[in-house]
Amino acid sequence: MPDETLFTKIIRGEIPADVVYRDDLVTAFRDISPQAPVHVLIVPNHVIATAADVTRDDERALGRLFVAARQIAEREGLEAGYRLIVNCREHGGQEVPHLHMHLLGGEPIGPMRTRS
Repeated sequence: MPDETLFTKIIRGEIPADVVYRDDLVTAFRDISPQAPVHVLIVPNHVIATAADVTRDDERALGRLFVAARQIAEREGLEAGYRLIVNCREHGGQEVPHLHMHLLGGEPIGPMRTRS
């Protein structure tokens, strides 16, 4: 498991980011390549590489991800709804080895995935 990620540098303020939420367990910031009008990444402040690496010790921080998501969605005016996504490993589309939740909203997001 990595000790240092792009996200840990953002959490510590070493890389600039548009932080929209921060507490002792999680930090949230706007995605630099938004896929919706509102696209926020919510990350635990300690590194958990993937969802497959979650342990019981992570329960409090992971619960806080959802509480933070609700608060951010309310502040962003997403009363009509939003989507929360967690990607896991390469086939799941995870690009940074630090578990993170995407909060997407501000327009209809559409279906999850259509098979071709």
